[in-house]
Amino acid sequence: MTYDAWIGREARAKDRLDEGLADRWLATFDLTKPQPPIMPQGIHFALCTPEAPTAALGEDGHPQRDECADSFLPPFPMPRRMWASSKIAFHAPIAIGAVIERTSKVAAVSEKEGGSGRLAFVDVEHVTKANGTIAVIETQTLVYRDAAAPDAALSPQPPGEGAFSPEGWDAHRVLAPDARLLFRYSALTFNTHRIHYDAPYSREVERYRGLVVHGPLTASLLLQLAARELGENRLRSFSFRGLSPAIAGEALHLVMRKSEAGYELAAFAADGRQVTAASATV
Repeated sequence: MTYDAWIGREARAKDRLDEGLADRWLATFDLTKPQPPIMPQGIHFALCTPEAPTAALGEDGHPQRDECADSFLPPFPMPRRMWASSKIAFHAPIAIGAVIERTSKVAAVSEKEGGSGRLAFVDVEHVTKANGTIAVIETQTLVYRDAAAPDAALSPQPPGEGAFSPEGWDAHRVLAPDARLLFRYSALTFNTHRIHYDAPYSREVERYRGLVVHGPLTASLLLQLAARELGENRLRSFSFRGLSPAIAGEALHLVMRKSEAGYELAAFAADGRQVTAASATV
């Protein structure tokens, strides 16, 4: 079947950036409370999170998809979902206490054959308002893939003999996201995808080498690196693309440097394997 009928479908959600959510976000990243009470860029990932009943969730943590008129995302038969990339425009900062409204729209749907089998892509545009003012516009690309074979090689490959060098980068931070950080981020974003907290499932079903660091978690860490170097809420735009899975407990190198168009950011594994590519403007 074709899925063009899903293009243009919309979903609306409301939320409030209350003190509790703000405190939990800041605690998760070991950040101090901002004064004035304007939250760091990236907080929108934890706003207007899915509210589907537990019984209505699929294996990928999203609401189950079907052909009914209320199904926001297309019912692709491929069970594996990844957050492939995002393009984000920051229009206004979000203050603690703000009333949030989000309109989400399916902007594009496509399918193709890849080296690992069928792939399906969905672009979803999220417009987030804070107290009636547009704060963030994000176009998120999701990719769906066939189930992994039971004997498929674990991904990514074990660390090689190489070593990442920060030479040539203007800013560098290294940390090892552990299971506690992943669990807290899943809770903040109400994300029930088991690859982030259920290690046996991640290995045996989806064939990852361990718990997978969320793509937007890595993006949030890169946004915090930019804030450290440039100041809070300085970015006008930020785009990121996942290139390879980051595994919990393993060193993650976050880097940034000036580029002709603005700033280039990236995340690398300890052996030099690139995990995320990103860019930003101020």
